[in-house]
Amino acid sequence: MRTLKYAILGLVNRSSLTGYDITKKFNEGLVEFWYARHSQIYPELKKLTDEDLISYETIIQGEKLEKKLYTITEKGKRSLQKWLAKDDPLEPTPKDVFKLKAYFCDEMNIDILLQQFEIALNKHSERLEYLEASMKKLSKTKDISKVSSPSFGDYIVLNSAIMREKSYIDWLNDCIKRIVNNK
Repeated sequence: MRTLKYAILGLVNRSSLTGYDITKKFNEGLVEFWYARHSQIYPELKKLTDEDLISYETIIQGEKLEKKLYTITEKGKRSLQKWLAKDDPLEPTPKDVFKLKAYFCDEMNIDILLQQFEIALNKHSERLEYLEASMKKLSKTKDISKVSSPSFGDYIVLNSAIMREKSYIDWLNDCIKRIVNNK
């Protein structure tokens, strides 16, 4: 299944966007749960256009710069609604290089092991701070009170990311405590 297809359809269903705008959405909002490179997005836009799921209007910016402004078609809306109503299988566990290294912790010097966990704790703490600041900004600037608001989806996914980071930090702290107690 081309999941990127539906991510793009969902974005252009909210509002007409250029390819640059779509890439920006992936780098800012969707990055907490879905990642797509610039090199993946533009070929997918071409496929969606060929399938008549989106259309575009060429706009001129400045003297020469042409941009394509993409809009969802009725066929695209039906395809998106069908996908949204479909039950999906549980995704496999995401890869986590740090946890893979932790799995082989018996092969590491205990001081290096502790250092690795402390570095990971700092990284995840910084990410949590960023997510919480994003939530504060979202709560102040967008209507997240209604499920029908486009920002409600942003809220629930951002809240999930915050909960994920808090859980990861709890796990790291527990591991650090166990490592220190075994020194």
